[in-house]
Amino acid sequence: MDLDYRKQWDQYVKELYEKTYDDGKKVIYWEVKYPFPLSNRDYVYVRERREMDVSGRKVWIVLAKSVCVPQCPEKPGIIRVKSYEQTLVIESDGESGSKVYMYYFDNPGGMIPSWLVNWAAKSGVPAFLKDMQKACLAYHKET
Repeated sequence: MDLDYRKQWDQYVKELYEKTYDDGKKVIYWEVKYPFPLSNRDYVYVRERREMDVSGRKVWIVLAKSVCVPQCPEKPGIIRVKSYEQTLVIESDGESGSKVYMYYFDNPGGMIPSWLVNWAAKSGVPAFLKDMQKACLAYHKET
């Protein structure tokens, strides 16, 4: 939820900010660095966080979904990801850890070569999850 902290630990963030538009809607803009020779992708989305008590256990739910905002037009040379959804559920394990469930979907558009898809599945996603785990563990120290 902390966009400024995300910019510190996520090497793939090129630009990331939240902006409130005239109708009061808070929208997040996120540009992701892609490896050369591919074009960067960007996302425009809304998100919502809920905290629940389920049988005495704390559960946090974060929902995110792409939106079309005319005040945030596409940029030349960057491919807009128009179809993005994420659901994240975090539950304390009652001790010193957490259980995490994440559903993630996006259609990155353009032509993604099979070597990049294979790299992402085999190495990129596991490496990102390790980076995220390190960032979560260090978060209280950084803020």
